[in-house]
Amino acid sequence: MNRYKQREQALLLTFESQFHDISAEEICTLFEESVEELGAYSKTLFNGVYDNKDELDAKIEAFARGWRLSRIPKINIAILRIALYEIQYVDDVPASVAVNEAVELAKKYSGSDDASFINGILGSFVRSLS
Repeated sequence: MNRYKQREQALLLTFESQFHDISAEEICTLFEESVEELGAYSKTLFNGVYDNKDELDAKIEAFARGWRLSRIPKINIAILRIALYEIQYVDDVPASVAVNEAVELAKKYSGSDDASFINGILGSFVRSLS
């Protein structure tokens, strides 16, 4: 399974986790029982996002100027969490790839305006690292 597909799985898990107060392991189990087997990278991404949610959300709020987290659609929050996690914690994924993949997921699951919004937030974050 390629990395894009595994990011997509991680996105679905991350999105789903916003609606249930259960462990990451339980969410993965439910997904595998009802949808399909998870890739190893999917689990790594999801668990990393799940464990670092508060830190990732603080970064989203810091770089989404004028937007509170409560006003951002949940699918966009999930996309942003995954991309920020990859940029910060996954050494073999260049920031540009994480941003591009996030934009592609936004185009598929959200909308073109949302893709631009996500690109702007992630672009600002990446520039802040330099």
